[in-house]
Amino acid sequence: MRRQGLADEFNYYLEHQDDLVKEYNGKVIVIKDGRVLGAYDSDTEAVIDTQKNHELGTFLVQSVSPGTSAYTQSHSRVMSTQ
Repeated sequence: MRRQGLADEFNYYLEHQDDLVKEYNGKVIVIKDGRVLGAYDSDTEAVIDTQKNHELGTFLVQSVSPGTSAYTQSHSRVMSTQ
């Protein structure tokens, strides 16, 4: 299956949002290859921890909340800590 980058990861979030909210409401999650890699208290923490094992730009950092309030441009942001 050909991956379409972060759009696939965001679609995973949309398709599973109800279940993700039940488990991770108020957290920031990292999604890659159709699975949740971790849950964090902030975007920064999520990126710093995840980039230890995964290249920047290959995973989605997404705030978890019900409804559409978490649908922002931040899901495609790439941040460097250097």
